[in-house]
This record gives sequence, structure tokens and C-alpha cells, in this order.
Amino acid sequence: MSHQAYQIFQPEERDTCVVFASPHSGRIYPSSFMSQSLLDKHAIRSSEDAFVDDLFRAAPRYGAPLVTAGMPRAFVDVNRSEDELDPALIQGVRRSGHNPRVASGLGVVPRVVANGKAIYSGKITRAEAQRRIDEFWRPYHGALRSELTRSKDMFGQAILLDCHSMPHEAMDSVAQSGAPRPDVVLGDRFGAAASDMIVSMIEEAFHAAGLTVTRNTPFAGAYVTQHYGRPSSGVHAIQIEIDRSLYMDERQIRPHLGFDQFQKLIEGVIADIARIGRPLQKSVAAE
Repeated sequence: MSHQAYQIFQPEERDTCVVFASPHSGRIYPSSFMSQSLLDKHAIRSSEDAFVDDLFRAAPRYGAPLVTAGMPRAFVDVNRSEDELDPALIQGVRRSGHNPRVASGLGVVPRVVANGKAIYSGKITRAEAQRRIDEFWRPYHGALRSELTRSKDMFGQAILLDCHSMPHEAMDSVAQSGAPRPDVVLGDRFGAAASDMIVSMIEEAFHAAGLTVTRNTPFAGAYVTQHYGRPSSGVHAIQIEIDRSLYMDERQIRPHLGFDQFQKLIEGVIADIARIGRPLQKSVAAE
């Protein structure tokens, strides 16, 4: 199923409760948006999780759907709440309390991209911000909610893997401490968004592929993980952050020569994670 706000890649046979999603890999940059921006076509992509949708494209072959955003994070961020409106960017919005994401320019309609580079020279209208939310944010979440509901209805459980990438330097502080530099960070809101058993099995899937994994630091999961993760109700949400340098040239924003090999490695991880959702189906059916 395809929509400008999202695409859903469905398996021929859905046999796992796992749902994969890539909210920040969208790369449709409308000309009307680019004409508003101070940034060129390359600079504006700096906060995009480029090629993460391609890394996880094999999910349907293992019985799991993949939901991907069509619009880029710089245009509208579907990993923010729709009410995270930035008064420094959007006309007519009043400041209410302190939200560190909004204060840093990373609300639902971002004011900046990576390294704090401003997207606009001034403000945008409240009507424009609301249009982006209505036409792109809400349809994406409608699609994601529908897939999670379907998984839970079919299997009694749903496991959401919210897939992202991180700059290589994001883990510099870990490397400086003498600990092994993590390749992957799993975020479960410190246990609030998913059961420890499920997160441990996902962690083992990455370990088995030879990747170094840590949890919740510095990425514990944002809006999607917090909003959808309800382990007591049988819905588990885990954010995945993967070091971009493992598969792409971060500066030029293009796959490097190791991309195909790393994509194959991630396919093995996808297969292992999909299997995690199948025993849950059997245990529910036996009850």
C-alpha cells in the first residue's frame, strides 16, 4: 500500500506479530518546501535516516510488514507528538512549559536539521504547520496503528521495531570511556515500553550478527516508543539506532561499498527478530 505520507510493504503471509517501521527515512522534498528553506538539497538531508528503509526492506520476506514514512523528518517529524509545536518557528503558538526537544528546534515541524542548522529564515504559519500534521503525520500514525492492531488481533501480541540511524560520533563519549563502541542502541524507555525478555531476545539477534549493542544511552526512544509501547497490554515498542558509518558515507549521504554486505547482515537480524514473534503466537493459541 502506498501513500505520499507512508508506504506499507506487506508480507505474502503474515506469520509473526512483529511490525517494522522507519519514520525518518522519507525523502520526498516538495519544491514548495525547498523554496522556503535556507538549505540546499544536500544540507537539508543531514537529519534524515537515509537508507534505513532499504536496510529493513527484507522484512516482508520473513512474514512482517514494514511501514515507512514518505516525507522527510525536516518537513514533519512523525516521531514527535502532534502538539510539540515550536513557538520560535510557528506563528501564533504560545510557549507552554519546557520541552527540550521543542526548545532545541526539533518539534513536530522542525526548525533545524543536524548540528543546529536553521531550515528557515523566519516563521511559518500555523495553518502550514497544521496542514503538514493533517496530511502527513496523521496518515502515517493511522497506518502504523492499524498494523499494530492487526498484529495484536492475529497473535495476541504486537512487537514494534522503530528503526533509526545515528551519526558515528554519537557514541564518541562511550568510546572515550574505554568501553567498546556500540554499533546499535536499543531504546525501550528504560523498560517502560517493552518487556525485558523481548528486548533481550532482540539484543541477542544483533549480537549473533556480530554487532555491539547497548540499551537506552544515549537514545531511550522518543514519541513512537513512548506512545505505542504498552507491555502490560501486549504491545511492545523498541527503538533501534544503527551507526550510519556501517553502511553509508555520512558526509556525502550515499551508500558506501559495504552497504550490500551490511544489508545482508541486517536481513539475518530481521529473520531472527521475526522468529521472536512466532512463539508468542503459539503460546497465545495454546491458552
